[in-house]
Amino acid sequence: MPKTFANLPSSFFLLSLLLLLMGCTSSPPNIDAAAATAPVVTAAVASPAAPTPSTPARAWPTEPVKAQGYLLRPEVVAYAQRVARERDLPYNAVAALLARAQRLPVAIRQMTPAKPGEPVRPRDWARYRNIFVEPVRINGGRAFMAEHAKALAQAQARFGVPANIIAAIIGVETLYGQNMGNHRVLDALVTLSFDYPDDTRADRIEMFQGQLADFIELHYQGKLDAHRALGSFAGAMGIPQFMPTSLKTWAVASDPEARSIDLEYNVNDAIFSVANFLVAHGWVPGLPVFAPVQLPPDPAALVDGGLRATLSWSQLQQAGATLAPGASLGRWAEYRLGVINLALPNLGTVQYRTATPNFFALTEYNRSYFYASAVADLAQALAD
Repeated sequence: MPKTFANLPSSFFLLSLLLLLMGCTSSPPNIDAAAATAPVVTAAVASPAAPTPSTPARAWPTEPVKAQGYLLRPEVVAYAQRVARERDLPYNAVAALLARAQRLPVAIRQMTPAKPGEPVRPRDWARYRNIFVEPVRINGGRAFMAEHAKALAQAQARFGVPANIIAAIIGVETLYGQNMGNHRVLDALVTLSFDYPDDTRADRIEMFQGQLADFIELHYQGKLDAHRALGSFAGAMGIPQFMPTSLKTWAVASDPEARSIDLEYNVNDAIFSVANFLVAHGWVPGLPVFAPVQLPPDPAALVDGGLRATLSWSQLQQAGATLAPGASLGRWAEYRLGVINLALPNLGTVQYRTATPNFFALTEYNRSYFYASAVADLAQALAD
């Protein structure tokens, strides 16, 4: 833990984390929120050489599991049966975990949508940016990059993701590992799987139930301890805040000889895993996050609000876009691009930027234009 952060009030960390994770509650991309589908990690994770479900790493109850808590609900029993069948896990192992889960009120509170007619605070890019692109994270990020320069350089060489981008994600997610969350992940995932506070969001319920199934499977394989794993109220864990599915799929060890992956205490593993996640989601080595483009005076019609780049450079030119003064055409012009909007309600205006595929790779970590732009701006500050 860098001494830079040792004396900061806990309220600062909690405010930053809350504002970040509240974005996880919504799937539209251009909101100042962080999608719960983003990566998350916690305890040590075994490598492929570790035990698998066919050679279980954990003992499980052989006697019938007492029906209590969530396991008293028929839909939870049905879910446990389905997970056991589909994942080839002992039913008792699944049921025992679900029976120990407790309802997490904060998860419900933070995921509850505004009531009809209830005033909603407008999205404000300036307010959001100021939370993450500020002296504490900039100075802390520079210290983080200096302390972990070797691992960052190795990850950049292997994956093609710049060191300052990796550091910026970790800075935005957990303030360089200082705040990884203090909620039991089991409680968070079970609560949001079966008590999600918006019945119209079947997609969110399905997503959380899938994350819970991966979490149970990872526990059974001995790759994490579901009884002690702590994280955000949305179920994100570890230094890079990986969700269970991301941990299972994209977490990697920094040491090729290692028999485990630890995203809770091993910063190098977190660095490599962030880079691996971005490459798996479309990061193109050598491209900037934003193209040096001067957009036409009113580019609103060019914004489609999606999470994919759909416009060619020639299409943007036809719409009136030009190279920014002093800029030159780069490799980015060979790729599809997207125009994104960042609302500034206090100024009565909107900021527009031209995003490359690397911007949209960042939105796979967190499905928010605000989030990806904050990561890019913090990364630029770390490089300056």
